Amino acid sequence: MPVVAVAHRNVDVDGIRTFYRVAGPADAPVVLLPHGYPSSSFQFRNLMPALGDRWRLVAPDLPGFGYTRAAANRFAYTFDAYADFLRRFTDVLGLTRYAIYLQDYGSQFGLRLAMSAPERVAALIVQNGDIYEDEHGPKYAPLKELWAEPNPKALAGVAEHVSENGFRDEFVGEVPEEIAERISPDLWTLSWAQVGHPPGPENLVHLLADQRTTVEWFPRQQAYLREHRPPTLIVWGPHDGYMPEGAARAYLRDLPDAELHLLDGGHWLLETHLDEVVSLMRDFLSRVHPPRKQSSAGS
Repeated sequence: MPVVAVAHRNVDVDGIRTFYRVAGPADAPVVLLPHGYPSSSFQFRNLMPALGDRWRLVAPDLPGFGYTRAAANRFAYTFDAYADFLRRFTDVLGLTRYAIYLQDYGSQFGLRLAMSAPERVAALIVQNGDIYEDEHGPKYAPLKELWAEPNPKALAGVAEHVSENGFRDEFVGEVPEEIAERISPDLWTLSWAQVGHPPGPENLVHLLADQRTTVEWFPRQQAYLREHRPPTLIVWGPHDGYMPEGAARAYLRDLPDAELHLLDGGHWLLETHLDEVVSLMRDFLSRVHPPRKQSSAGS
């Protein structure tokens, strides 16, 4: 397989200089990659060249993460604002048909994008992105305390985790030690270097508090899946304190025909099980979002 270059670009989205990575033929079917917390498009750095021979991979840094900066007076740092931003990003780039990778916070932004224009969605790849409250794992406990009563004590408890050590726990989490060794410390050190200076931590605490609004969206997202039945691949790491195995199986309630694969990893499978995820995605996308013949090479 030829080595596929990843290009690093910037585009203006409603006055915000937005960094994004792109790989693959310009006329190939698009796979949109919204990232999770506390990462950036960096989390897809290995996936993109692995699929870029046949698909067009597009991964933005959302405001406040990675290389996309946005002052609080220009961007609201709420889930509504991020969902709207992702939609505008696709408009600016002229993306009209795509598969969407749904992981962590990116699953919320990506699902709302899908709901806003169901006809544009070729497929969904769900990787540790939950929408079933009854299957939330124990690691949600401090967040739920904050959501129930956003007092200073609860806010301070969550704010303690917005740190380099807190970011490390997000990436390594509950993964067995022999698997955790595969997770590069670059993930949390780079993420913290990018967002750890004021007002970054304050914006992230605000976003974590606003996560309570996502629960209200769960029934609507489940209804979208039942109504539109997009082709869906579920690839999941059950060693996840937020989203254990039950959170993956819950999707089958609304998507009984979805493909479900449980791998021996955690929340960040692209760090520990890249080859398996790539193989599953290539097979799935070849069937439901196939490359056009004679796509031109380049990025």
